[in-house]
Amino acid sequence: MAGATREQAADLTIQQMARRSGFSDPTLRYYEKIGLLGEVARDESSGHRRYPPATVDRVEALSCLRSAGMTVTGMRRYLELLAEGDSAAAEQRDLFASQAKKLAAEIEQLQLRLAYLRGKADLWDARVRGDADAEKRAIDDVTHVMDQFTVKD
Repeated sequence: MAGATREQAADLTIQQMARRSGFSDPTLRYYEKIGLLGEVARDESSGHRRYPPATVDRVEALSCLRSAGMTVTGMRRYLELLAEGDSAAAEQRDLFASQAKKLAAEIEQLQLRLAYLRGKADLWDARVRGDADAEKRAIDDVTHVMDQFTVKD
């Protein structure tokens, strides 16, 4: 734990920032290039990037947003609204509510895919065991799940 405290207090290298955030080095460079990170300081002797605590916090916030499926455009909007402060609270709420709705839809689709795979596993398990009744139930279950799949425009 002491190592994490030392790492947090000092400016991080790009490799340390990548490990900490889950972003690759090229992604960090890209986010810097498109302005999501602001200008990242450089070590005077080596020219290597150094991420100060404020930038580390920003990268960690972007990592959370990205892991929740937010696009670069959405992350950029978040940062713009953040700079506006409390006056943009309603827009921040709407941004996060919209992303939560998208994520919920993705989760619903993943749950259907999971039910489909489990049903197919049950079907093949029943076939392995020679259990015709269980196989029919599994076929019915899989058919029911397949009927719930929808094609999104």
